[in-house]
Amino acid sequence: MTMAEAHGSTDELVAGRYRLLDVVHRETHRVSWYGEDADGAGRGRPCLVTRVRLPPDTGEEDMRRAAERMVRMSRTMARLCPGRIAAVLDAVVDRTALWTVTEWIDGRPLGQLMEQKGAFHPVRAAAVGLEVLEVLEAAHAQGITHGELSPGQVFVRDRGPVVLTGFGLAGAGLVPRVAAPSYASPEQARDERIGPAADLWALGAMLYAMVEGRPPYRDRDRPEATLRGVDRLPLRTPLRAGPLGPTVQGLLRKDSRERPNRAEVRTALARVLDAEPHALCAHGLRRAYVAARRAGPHHRGGRAMALGTALAVLTVAVAALAVTRQVPGTDDGASDSGPDRASASAPPAPAPSPSAAEPSAPEPSASPTPTPSSGAPGSTRPTPAPPGGAPSDGALPAGFTLYRAPEGFSVALPDGWRRLDTTRQAGLAYRVTFGARDDPRTLAVTYSERVGPDPVAVWRDDVEPGLRQLAGFRRVGEIRATTYQGYRAADMEWLSDAYGTRVRTFGRGFLLGGHRGFSLRWTTPAADWDRAANERALATALRTFRPGGT
Repeated sequence: MTMAEAHGSTDELVAGRYRLLDVVHRETHRVSWYGEDADGAGRGRPCLVTRVRLPPDTGEEDMRRAAERMVRMSRTMARLCPGRIAAVLDAVVDRTALWTVTEWIDGRPLGQLMEQKGAFHPVRAAAVGLEVLEVLEAAHAQGITHGELSPGQVFVRDRGPVVLTGFGLAGAGLVPRVAAPSYASPEQARDERIGPAADLWALGAMLYAMVEGRPPYRDRDRPEATLRGVDRLPLRTPLRAGPLGPTVQGLLRKDSRERPNRAEVRTALARVLDAEPHALCAHGLRRAYVAARRAGPHHRGGRAMALGTALAVLTVAVAALAVTRQVPGTDDGASDSGPDRASASAPPAPAPSPSAAEPSAPEPSASPTPTPSSGAPGSTRPTPAPPGGAPSDGALPAGFTLYRAPEGFSVALPDGWRRLDTTRQAGLAYRVTFGARDDPRTLAVTYSERVGPDPVAVWRDDVEPGLRQLAGFRRVGEIRATTYQGYRAADMEWLSDAYGTRVRTFGRGFLLGGHRGFSLRWTTPAADWDRAANERALATALRTFRPGGT
């Protein structure tokens, strides 16, 4: 198949199914489009379609292996770094290219941001670098090398940590490096066997590009010429790197044995953040950054995902500053006050699936757990929760207390609230309802291990039919796909009558993976919905909820 590279939409379909809508980013031999699924059960679903032009002598078997490996590696990495890797939904090959279709990413490629915004401040570059390093640490701990890392593979979001794509292309028999040769390491340029050091070189090249506004080795007319330059030409000393200079130059040493290791890079990048307190204070993130840094690296089940190094906090700021044009799934008005989670504190697992909704009072039960979402209901726009574990009581607003449930989750509740009711279903699902005798509001936390893969569909097909049995039920607006703490999510709001009172409920469902998921349902008298105290309590619950290790 041949596809147009026009910046506009096209009626041609990739694999007879995926429509290309608009070019997101271009690199040598790689083009990414915003797209949509035009066929089947996923009709109308947004996605990201990427074409990688393969070497002309690539055999059919190598192409088939590359497609299979891309799908397999995305699944492996998604388990290691939930919310940080774009899931590959499909991979197909034609005579000259590999096409991958990934889930929609609510962010923009780092390369696009650099093209539009120019050079980054060193602190902003260090923040993005730490986010990328965190994913690389998890991959390298499992013997996985990305091998194709470039600004087109790093998506910066206005809320939440960066998302990486492209795992699996390296190692599929396609050598040397397939795309973006300006970010290839010297060993790749020489067609040598690569390892984690090649990814660290690529990280250094991206840091260089962020602060200098151009890659360390410019793209020449032919990839082979670019690769020769990477291998043979001396590095142009970075002029705008400031405190990042030594780290960048260390990562870009020709001899891979002389490059700093991951721990040294992490320490150096964190030191850049520490040395620029004015830059942090300018975005109101200093306190959140310090709190995150205290958490230090976290190792879970042999998988290292460093938690809490300012990266989640600062990447939120970086994206909020950098994103000037809103794209689907992003919110240009995002607040900097609450960082998204820096890494997965809970192992990836299937999204929770809502049990049948029950017409019980202000907190109809089970709900789907779609993917994470950013904004909140109505005018309330709570910021995502801080990275890592639950926030300390000292970080909570006055009038709230952190509750740690025996089931593993935690959430900040208004003072005086307690568990009102708990229901369980044979180890597959439970619902815990919180409230107080003198408070008409309730919060219902539902967990399920039987949730479908689409959070919007869970609300629409599994939950809403049951809710329609409630007296006076009326949905408010559309079901909205979003992200929450790095997870796919969806929001739904509705009105109903409970014991003679008109109540309004905001529901957020998010998917953990593996059919597991949570839903949070906040119910209050409709007349109180817009009151500041109600908005503050809902925003606090959304900001502080942590699924834990359920």
